[in-house]
Amino acid sequence: MFLLFYLLPFLQPIPQVDKPIQEFMQRYHVPGMSVAITYHGKLVYAKGYGYADTTTKEKVTAHSLFRIASVSKTITATAIFKLVDEQKLNIDQTVFGTAGILGDEYTPANANPNLFKVTVKQLLQHTSGGWPNDGRDPMFRYLKLDANALMKRILQEDTLRYPPGEMYMYSNFGYCILGRIIEKVAGESYEEYVRKHVLQPAGIQDMHIGGNTISQKKINEVTYYGQNGEKPYVHNITRMDAHGGWIASTTDLARLLVAIDGFEDVPDILRKQSVTEMTTGSSANAGYASGWAVNMYRNWWHAGSLPGTASEIVRTAKGFNWVILCNTRTDKAFFNELDGLLWKAVNNNKTAWPKLDLFGIYNKIVKTQGHD
Repeated sequence: MFLLFYLLPFLQPIPQVDKPIQEFMQRYHVPGMSVAITYHGKLVYAKGYGYADTTTKEKVTAHSLFRIASVSKTITATAIFKLVDEQKLNIDQTVFGTAGILGDEYTPANANPNLFKVTVKQLLQHTSGGWPNDGRDPMFRYLKLDANALMKRILQEDTLRYPPGEMYMYSNFGYCILGRIIEKVAGESYEEYVRKHVLQPAGIQDMHIGGNTISQKKINEVTYYGQNGEKPYVHNITRMDAHGGWIASTTDLARLLVAIDGFEDVPDILRKQSVTEMTTGSSANAGYASGWAVNMYRNWWHAGSLPGTASEIVRTAKGFNWVILCNTRTDKAFFNELDGLLWKAVNNNKTAWPKLDLFGIYNKIVKTQGHD
């Protein structure tokens, strides 16, 4: 009780954050949301809004687990650069064929010669020349196949559309391949490598690859709600591991951000050179780097979207990071507004951010006292 009394002034609502989120939830019929904000490495706000489950009336907290969809790509890119830092991998290495990292395990007999030119870097930057996120996105086909079987089938059926390195085409399948590269180089499963070499060094214990059905929900995981006829529990989320399969809380994703944001407030888990490489755009698209969208103002971000899921992480040049997670999604205006929800708050000099770092103590308070 003494700890709660001491911290109560720091856990008060921040209207510049709460009001736009509550209005957004009402406008787009969002059952539940969670947000976490850091400033110069300190957790300054973490809060849940609405319901994790509308039937049981379980409320969202800052510790509720959500699917994070394509925000998983930032995690995978971090893992790749961790292997680079460990001198186990070079991002300019080729991937397929006798000289490639994966050898001939997935290479079809009729392979397009350009396939043997695809590099790790091109997969990171979505410039491999194939497998775009369109109506034939491989990750939403052949749902009963595991990742390895899917790769063999897709590489047999779908040839590259462009020479590697020339064209930007956002590719979920490319990040699925990166997951298999991590497994090959590390000698362990993708999830285990990420857990031991990325998440644990960042102080994260409660992130997982998600399940596919509502019966496979993890402890503290929210329920997902479709809109406009979408069904959140029909896709193979587990197979999406490296491109869209993680579930996490906003507070844990905030821990990850401060561990890779390039600021000196908290030591990064990657070398400075790797952080720079990870956040430098390609010649084909200066606005997308490796698992991060970037701009000239030195802001980095990534969004995620699946039926029943919307997510975004942001790192700003002024020292703020934030995470927003939702258990539904709807039309394009929804995502435009989601992207703008917190910019006014962080750019407003009158926003009263607490001085205390809530990392490490906020979880205890929320779990024991019920404050969110």
